[in-house]
Amino acid sequence: MPKKNLNRRAFFKQSAAASAVMSAVASGASAAAVPRLSSNETLRIGFVGPGGRGFRGHVQPLAAFHQQGVNVELAAVCDVYSGHLDRAADHIREKTGKMPQKFLDYREMYEKADLDAVCIGTPDHWHGIQIVDAFNAGLHVYCEKPMTKTVQEALKVVETWEKTGKVMQVGVQSASLPVLKTVNRMLRDGHLGKVLMYQTEFFRNSAIGQWRYYRLEEGMNPSTINWQKWLGVKEGLAEDVPNDRTIYRQWRRFWPFGAGLYTDLFVHRTTFMLKATGLRFPGRVVGAGGIFFEYDGRDVPDVATVVADFNEGVQGMVTATMCNAGTPIRQLIRGHHGSFVFGNGEGFTGFDFVPESKQILGEEVAPKRIEVEPTVENTTRAHFANWLEAIDANDQQACNNPPDLGAAAIVVVNLGARSSREGKVFHFDPES
Repeated sequence: MPKKNLNRRAFFKQSAAASAVMSAVASGASAAAVPRLSSNETLRIGFVGPGGRGFRGHVQPLAAFHQQGVNVELAAVCDVYSGHLDRAADHIREKTGKMPQKFLDYREMYEKADLDAVCIGTPDHWHGIQIVDAFNAGLHVYCEKPMTKTVQEALKVVETWEKTGKVMQVGVQSASLPVLKTVNRMLRDGHLGKVLMYQTEFFRNSAIGQWRYYRLEEGMNPSTINWQKWLGVKEGLAEDVPNDRTIYRQWRRFWPFGAGLYTDLFVHRTTFMLKATGLRFPGRVVGAGGIFFEYDGRDVPDVATVVADFNEGVQGMVTATMCNAGTPIRQLIRGHHGSFVFGNGEGFTGFDFVPESKQILGEEVAPKRIEVEPTVENTTRAHFANWLEAIDANDQQACNNPPDLGAAAIVVVNLGARSSREGKVFHFDPES
């Protein structure tokens, strides 16, 4: 047998053994149910926009950590809707025994609440300015995905993050799955040969239309919502439009405030694939899609696809419709020697190695299931635990989804959305 085939056979045997070892040792802060902090100092945390995700995914997990003895104080809350403001404050008082300070303007909270860190759960169009202002106020940041609304904002966040040295986590919880470290290590070890493509998806369906399930409540009215502060007209974030609780509650359906499936869903899957492969900024991005079914007054599409070509010689694709969930494509990474197949969803505890043929590999190689431990029961808690431990270690790169990764994901999905809307192909150079 030719020497190259002998070498290839040895490689695959070594790779199989290595994968078994990695499945047993892949771990880290991301898998922790409760953060392990060395400092005895209390970390004072404030919350901006503790409404939907900001309440369930920020306030509640951190209040639970406090109850479990983690040295955090939920010190302040800020929201332009009094209903969400009071609910968050009352929950914190109930769970921690202490009423937090309440603010209408986040800048006043940054200045007066004596905070160490802030969690941001506002609509997309506010993220960039609130992150940068937090860094400049000396605060660590946890911001819900997407990191920003625009590419320019994303690059500004990275610049300010690097300058201030503060710790930041972007709220894509799947970035804290241990499986990602195993996949990346196996790719770097050459298990798939030359990596060529990734494909991913976020198919959904709804009887009433995506994001219309966010209920409109009678209490959401001009007397309880500071509409101008929500819009951000003074800051140049949005045009002045009449008070509309449909826009307030279901803002993901409208371009001025979000980007629908691009930034609510595609950013999840894109971040996962970028972290798995080690790719970051694309060289070229194209997108397509439209509103093909949900004619309910929304601006954003219900069918979309984004294709990104990376200068490393890899193509990535993310696709979905919001009107069919029964036949999604499989999420996977393709290489010359085979593929890593994840399946669907994002709570992965392992993946399948599907080899290429004997003609390519020089011998028959069997498919293999690779399980990764420890498993993560609650990715939101694991993601917050990772952030708190990174703050405790004062290590920006200890976060599982830091701003440089968050910015790369924004470039892919934002340029994909713009390509679809503007009919253009976008080329990207992070240095220009």
